Amino acid sequence: MNAPVSIDTDLRQRAPTPDDLTITVRDERFNRGTNPRRWWAGEPFGTAWHNALSATFPRGEAFFIEAVKAHREGADAKLDAEIRAFVRQEINHTREHIAFNRLAEDAGYDIKAIDTRVAEMLALTKDRPAIANLAVTMALEHYTAMMAAEFLENPAHFADADAEVRDMWRWHAAEEIEHKGVAFDTWNHATRDWTPGKRWRVRSLVMVSVTARFFKNRWTDSLELLAQDGITGWRAKWGLFKYLTVSPGIVRRIFPAWLAYFKPGFHPWDHDDRELIKLYEGDFADALMPAE
Repeated sequence: MNAPVSIDTDLRQRAPTPDDLTITVRDERFNRGTNPRRWWAGEPFGTAWHNALSATFPRGEAFFIEAVKAHREGADAKLDAEIRAFVRQEINHTREHIAFNRLAEDAGYDIKAIDTRVAEMLALTKDRPAIANLAVTMALEHYTAMMAAEFLENPAHFADADAEVRDMWRWHAAEEIEHKGVAFDTWNHATRDWTPGKRWRVRSLVMVSVTARFFKNRWTDSLELLAQDGITGWRAKWGLFKYLTVSPGIVRRIFPAWLAYFKPGFHPWDHDDRELIKLYEGDFADALMPAE
């Protein structure tokens, strides 16, 4: 009789981040002196969803930076360099979303309640173990990477958007793809003394918790913004649900990538989608992006 086969829940000892990956800090600026439409996405539901996301980014990305930096000690030279590039990219993302959020406010949206909610949630992390904050960051970085890939791969998301606003989201998406493995590799470094099973259990449980809070809060935030457009009740809920699950259906479309996170031995670079970064940089723009 054959001996029982144990299943290793962390199949790789070394993270498969590509050896030739370069994290490029693209110091670009958008939405200065522009006046996009109030519904810059071309309709209210996509505008509300993305405005709600953007309102969380300045504080959220500062949290990501601190969570990753807290575990850089002892990292090898490659990971240390990637952490430095990650930090610089996230600082630029924060700056650009502050500028974008001002546009939302100039258009008449009150996003202060969203910022306050994020601040209150982050205040609860102050006394939490640093490794817990890194686990949350790793899960949320997977969300940003999933949405980034979808934004670049599927032109429908910004087909009717104001051009410069669309360019800002595409720039952000390209860099989120590029650094999608940094928090995960930092986690592997920080938990190198954990058993594979513990690593898998913790990151899986954290992802479930993060998912519940992410959609609950973004749903609430989006409905609050829609109410400021006079869209309330079932009209708001059905319109937002249809936007997220039917067309363009980002939640439906990212579900396989979300599910992959729970796979034993998962790593963000299991799927090498660097061709989407080239898409942003123009190599395939004529083929995949709508004409201006």
